[in-house]
Amino acid sequence: MINNEKNKKHVPCILAPAGNKDSFLSALAAGADAIYCGLKILSARMEAKNFSIEELIPLIQLAHDMGTKVYVAFNSLLKQEDLNKAGRLLDQLERFGRPDSLIIQDLSFIELIRQTGFTGEVHLSTLANISFPMALKFVRQRLGVNLTVVPRELNIDEIKAMADACTNGHGLEVFVQGALCYGISGRCYWSSYMGGKSGLRGRCVQPCRRFYTQENNTSKRFFSCQDLSLDALVKTLLPVPEVKVWKIEGRKKGPHYVFYIVKAYQMLRDHGSDPQMKKTALQLILRALGRAGTHFNFLPQRPYNPVDINAQTASGLYIGKTKGFKNKPYFIPIEELLPNDILRIGYEDDHWHSVNRVGKYVPKRGRFYLNPVSGKNVSSGSPVFLIDRREKALGDMMDKVENELSGQQEFKVDSSTFNAKLSKRYNKKQSIFEIHVFRKMNKKKSCNQIGIWLHDEFREKLHSGIASNIWWWLPPVLWPEQEKKYKEIIEFILKRGGRNFVLNIPWQMAFFKEQKKLNLWAGPFCNITNTLAIDSLAKLGFTGVVVSPELGRKDYLQLPEHSPLPLGIVISGNWPLSISRFLSEDVKTEELFSSPKGEQAWVRKYGSDFWVYPNWKLDLRDKKEGLEKAGYSIFIQMIEPLPEGVKMKKRPGLWNWDLDLV
Repeated sequence: MINNEKNKKHVPCILAPAGNKDSFLSALAAGADAIYCGLKILSARMEAKNFSIEELIPLIQLAHDMGTKVYVAFNSLLKQEDLNKAGRLLDQLERFGRPDSLIIQDLSFIELIRQTGFTGEVHLSTLANISFPMALKFVRQRLGVNLTVVPRELNIDEIKAMADACTNGHGLEVFVQGALCYGISGRCYWSSYMGGKSGLRGRCVQPCRRFYTQENNTSKRFFSCQDLSLDALVKTLLPVPEVKVWKIEGRKKGPHYVFYIVKAYQMLRDHGSDPQMKKTALQLILRALGRAGTHFNFLPQRPYNPVDINAQTASGLYIGKTKGFKNKPYFIPIEELLPNDILRIGYEDDHWHSVNRVGKYVPKRGRFYLNPVSGKNVSSGSPVFLIDRREKALGDMMDKVENELSGQQEFKVDSSTFNAKLSKRYNKKQSIFEIHVFRKMNKKKSCNQIGIWLHDEFREKLHSGIASNIWWWLPPVLWPEQEKKYKEIIEFILKRGGRNFVLNIPWQMAFFKEQKKLNLWAGPFCNITNTLAIDSLAKLGFTGVVVSPELGRKDYLQLPEHSPLPLGIVISGNWPLSISRFLSEDVKTEELFSSPKGEQAWVRKYGSDFWVYPNWKLDLRDKKEGLEKAGYSIFIQMIEPLPEGVKMKKRPGLWNWDLDLV
């Protein structure tokens, strides 16, 4: 007897981005299997236009009528003041829209989903750092997660290793196209450190795309990446049934990009063995108005560094350079321009860049006069990029879909009265002490507790007396091939009497079977910013939490009020701007590089990852008394050995203390 289920062809879902109504309609016109989008608050792409709840719910209904799923992204960190807002939005979505899933990174959503009765699936964002196989089993069993978005840094062998760890219908979502960040998702604080706009809250100002200088004073975009584009290589994902979703990044992109990329990957999925269809798909990707593409790390035998200082990394299709005088600039396009084409003059990080709309057809090698923007002078030789296009055929298809939307009955979205239920404060009296965290064993005696970043080199000299007194810090990044090594190291330390561990990914709890006799704290890289997330960690077995160092004064002082666990805080030390899995060959480690504003930093390699450090420290030591009164019991000082020749600047080091983190 033939097992039809077993022989059924695996067809992954193609997931399209939509940052506005037009892109949503374009995704529907393209026949996307699913669409992901965010609301105007609490999304990891706050620079996209996004949707109000009233705008989104009719679109969800239309998508469902057309057989398309909708995933709503709530993949932002929540501050304490955001909890009721998030809960009310979930309540309204469940009552009026019923999206198919939520994409989340903040653990508070696990509690909010339970409290609001949301019935859709739960997908963990790549910002949640599910980067090693044991983590998948843990989140499936302990949190009931349905789907996990894996890091873009994984190669195909690592993706297969992750797939092998999927159980009970748990699946993977893999990025196939779109922008690459220099930092590992959830491990970049660069934007926040430079002015309070957190990438973990969808406000990244993309400092990695700027010019930097090292050594010979030549300014280059040392950290600006090309786009990920797996194109024809997606055929290697087809035999992996656990890869349930092919994800297209691009919620800031226009409808042209969305339509072209969705169509391209439909062809590669359904007709990839047809040479002509494959050729057409690759042409569509090239014409989608994104950055130049790279296969990045996907093929382990042929990894490709996505940073090329000589390549074009601005979004959009380069189409010419400006000429003429400031009062009447123009350019000669190397391709024809269509009515309603959108042009960007200059790079996104040029403060003077501007956007022009094409009013009428301009032939290739014709002349297009730009509309000067007040206060933004265009210099001769500035690059011009085509960033969106609305061909008549695409416009007609979108209009047809929109007509279906206008035919729907009007309805009113009632307000929500939801209020999050918070835990009682942890009231047991705690010893108050400092932990000084080192990279290596410190021979000097200290009255403070000692923390050590976990490394294999300690195994030979480690004995019971030392192991039991040290706070062992697990790494903030852990790749599939490192899982076995760290499992063995942790077991070794446990046998030697170790009991104090700081986990910098919540899912590292999977390494600890017997938790009752251990002191397991969630570290600062777990990015904990509210008490419902702390509540979730308490239920997972954590003993205490070191809160995120991104927060400001008000946020810090209100957290202990409803925290169900004792709290710690980083008050001093070297905190990284970013952690990455790669580095441009043109950047030297252990040497300072500078931004145009004179900010300096250096790169150091630990294991397989590159840590970028600013040359000034986080320093909240004079705030310690107030934090202690608020309820904090552990104060962390992180000590990083400086490269030879690097001197630290004397700066206040308050980070966001005096700012309202956005």
